[in-house]
Amino acid sequence: MTKKSDETLGLWLGLIGVAIFAMTLPMTRLAVGPGSAPQLPPLFVTAGRAAFSGLLSIIYLWLTGAPRLKRQYVPGLLVAAMGSVVGFPLFLGLALRQVDAMHAAVVSGLLPLGTAIVGAIYFRQRPAFSFWFCAVLGCALVIAYAALMSHSGLTIADGLLFLAMMSASIGYVGGANVARFISAEQVICWVLVISLPLTLPVTIASWPQAEVHYSAWIGFTYVTLFSMWIGFFAWYRGLALGGTVRVSQVQLVQPFLALLFCVPVLGERLEPVTVLFSLAVIAVVFIGKRMPADTKTHVVQPSKAE
Repeated sequence: MTKKSDETLGLWLGLIGVAIFAMTLPMTRLAVGPGSAPQLPPLFVTAGRAAFSGLLSIIYLWLTGAPRLKRQYVPGLLVAAMGSVVGFPLFLGLALRQVDAMHAAVVSGLLPLGTAIVGAIYFRQRPAFSFWFCAVLGCALVIAYAALMSHSGLTIADGLLFLAMMSASIGYVGGANVARFISAEQVICWVLVISLPLTLPVTIASWPQAEVHYSAWIGFTYVTLFSMWIGFFAWYRGLALGGTVRVSQVQLVQPFLALLFCVPVLGERLEPVTVLFSLAVIAVVFIGKRMPADTKTHVVQPSKAE
């Protein structure tokens, strides 16, 4: 496959992953419930979705005859685990107890910028100054929206959402680098397997004692099978084939898709101001990506220790 076709396939796989991830916000809200009618505990959703996916990953690795994991890949997998398995779902679940999913969808517009920034630093790429200007402008738009909608300025929930986006960005980049050396499917499976010593005991300890609505279990099932597992098959492969800085920008459609999904899944009302800010953030990200940049990737080689 030529480099150009690799990039094209990477973009398409990234788009599939983003479409799956766009449902994460409404489904997580469905799983944890609002503060006025809480459902599954955020800690259980965080650990449980990773634990059950981890058990499925053991079966997948065994059925596909995956080779033994080499120790030089463990640091990158741990970075991916801390970002995507622990940080992102935990901060997101806590935030969605306080704000609706549409609010979170607008803030998620920062994710492609965050991934590109972390990727540029980690892979020693040099986006143009204009890219960084657009990154700051995008952050300013999100902060303005959050302050406007809360009536009391930025809230703890907004801080949690920011931490969730940064955690996801770091996790994506850590996993994407390992995906240059082993298959994308094995990357997410090993991330989940090495997380099991933490996620399985926490799942058991935080198992919900109170009865919850069946819809909460539907949301939990989705974030377990799709958000935590299947979506990463496409996403990590896309990042590895098309390049982190380039493919990360397909995430610019994620907040808009999430907004649309919130209407049928949660019955939330799509306000004009929400659409306006979401489109503004998307436009800034798109313009920033069109700016000239040195996108040549420096591959970070794992340690040679076996």
